[in-house]
Amino acid sequence: MRKGWEKYRMTFLFAAPFLLLFTVFTVVPVFMAIGYGFTAYNMLQPPRFVGLNNYLRLFLHDPVFIITLKNTMLLAVVTGPVSYVICLIVAWMIQELPPKIRAFLTLCFYAPSISGAVYLIWGIIFSSDSYGFANHIMQSAGFINEPVQWLQNPKYMLGIIMLVQIWVSLGTSFLAFIAGLQGVDRTLYEAAAVDGIKNRVQELWYVTIPAIRPQLMFGAVIQITAAFSIGDISSILAGNPSVDYAADTLVTHMVDFSSVRFELGMACALATVLFVMMVGSNKLVNIFLKNAGK
Repeated sequence: MRKGWEKYRMTFLFAAPFLLLFTVFTVVPVFMAIGYGFTAYNMLQPPRFVGLNNYLRLFLHDPVFIITLKNTMLLAVVTGPVSYVICLIVAWMIQELPPKIRAFLTLCFYAPSISGAVYLIWGIIFSSDSYGFANHIMQSAGFINEPVQWLQNPKYMLGIIMLVQIWVSLGTSFLAFIAGLQGVDRTLYEAAAVDGIKNRVQELWYVTIPAIRPQLMFGAVIQITAAFSIGDISSILAGNPSVDYAADTLVTHMVDFSSVRFELGMACALATVLFVMMVGSNKLVNIFLKNAGK
């Protein structure tokens, strides 16, 4: 350890501020949440150890948790892979364009992920009155006779949340893929052509994907985290709680436990369940990406 410190002393010193902040504000809170998940804690009284009672209550006596778990899994299974594949395909297609056009299109695809007006725009599109774009277009075309309650009808809410989530998720992962594609050595494609690669799809699978595997893994982590942590979109568009909890997720249920009921122990147990789901999904995706292109 002494030899390592002497050799990489400056590296450790430059990394120390980030590592300190990451430990204090990320690592420590994660372990605190796991610990509080085994307690009854309301912020007014000291935590009281209750063992697995919080988890038993979630899985056996909380029907809302089962609904939000199903909604979260459905959102993650649909929006995570779909947005990930769209990010990769769009980045791959834009990469072939001239630099100025590529820069403009990159801005167009990235802007929705940082714009606070996205929810307002989608709220107007799916407004429940005749002034909403979706209702106005469908009424003008004769498909419906009266406005559809898009964000109050459990039949439509989850689908709209998926659509909005896919739209706003073309952000950090998309930029990472663009950066990775620009860094691929062009001689790899020439060597691949000599070895028998005949079309662009084979180039993508056997050359491009292995070459940008670090960016793909980074994008997978970002997309999985975003897919499992959907909460703001549901709360803003459908309300919290939504009608029949049709658009509620684990995050909105966790907010209910922590900010409304002040049951911090239950909220931490729920956060631990969500954390385990995220870590497990990341492991599965990393195993798949390690085998891609082989």
